[in-house]
Amino acid sequence: MRDVAKRAGVSVATVSRVLNDSGYVNEDTRKTVLAAIEEMNFKPNSVARSLFKKQSKTIGLIVPDINNPFFPQLARAVEDVTSESDFTVFLCNSDGKIDKEIRYFDMLQQKYVDGVLVVSNTLKPEHISHYNFPIIALDRPLDSTIPYVTCNNYEGARKATQHLIECGCVKVAHISGPENIANAKDRLKGYEDAVTEAGLYDKNLIFPAEYQIESAKQAAFKLLTKYPDIDGIFAGNDVMAIGVIKAAELLGYKVPEQLKVVGFDGIEFGDIISPELTTVSQPIYQMGSTAASMLLDLIEGRPIHQKETTFQVELLVKRSTQT
Repeated sequence: MRDVAKRAGVSVATVSRVLNDSGYVNEDTRKTVLAAIEEMNFKPNSVARSLFKKQSKTIGLIVPDINNPFFPQLARAVEDVTSESDFTVFLCNSDGKIDKEIRYFDMLQQKYVDGVLVVSNTLKPEHISHYNFPIIALDRPLDSTIPYVTCNNYEGARKATQHLIECGCVKVAHISGPENIANAKDRLKGYEDAVTEAGLYDKNLIFPAEYQIESAKQAAFKLLTKYPDIDGIFAGNDVMAIGVIKAAELLGYKVPEQLKVVGFDGIEFGDIISPELTTVSQPIYQMGSTAASMLLDLIEGRPIHQKETTFQVELLVKRSTQT
């Protein structure tokens, strides 16, 4: 900055005001300083600026499993919105472990991030109340005191299960997500209500698994081996549904002729597999961009008018249920 000031014939304070767009600077002087900056290819030290201003133009995004295609699609929306405001995103993969989540929060605070978006099913208010930046929960709520963006998981699960019943399935199973995750509980409840209303409820047809292909594949293998007359499966998310289809193939089931499968999320990968996956589609991009916009509002001191945002979902019928 001293070199720029010398080249432009102004004080270091004037250069600082130009760089930070703060305080009055004569327009001709501003142009002279900007010209000197360009001639010298001067780049402000972002680390030094964040230490001085206690602001870094960065945010954190903590997700449980970057291998799940749902989260990269979510991250893309967050990055698109924040980059328009010249923010950078730190992407953190927590594996759904509370110790890693807390460690990431500590690290992000040390780096003076301006806010954090987090997908978590383990954090409690007492774990994060002492951090001095705004926090938005994404995909699943943390607590009523923390703003969040999610979708109507219960209604989506009802639609998925009712669709299988309308397709003629009379023994509909559910491979549910982890029991400690809020959206998995909501999806399980939606399934239970739908099969109960149809007179088809059987607690033995509910099998919990992780939100992962291999875990769901093993669960489906056990379920179909024990109850070979199952003709419909609603899986807790799309990657689990893919695991179900793989297990069905190993056991010689034809999908959808003998077994119909529905997932949840609407990830792009569902259109690549064969047969194409019928799914409950979340507006993934809109959810990510909304959460990012809310966080930027809080960072900039603007009020958010809605602390709880729940998007509606849509059933997309494709080949995994169409005979």
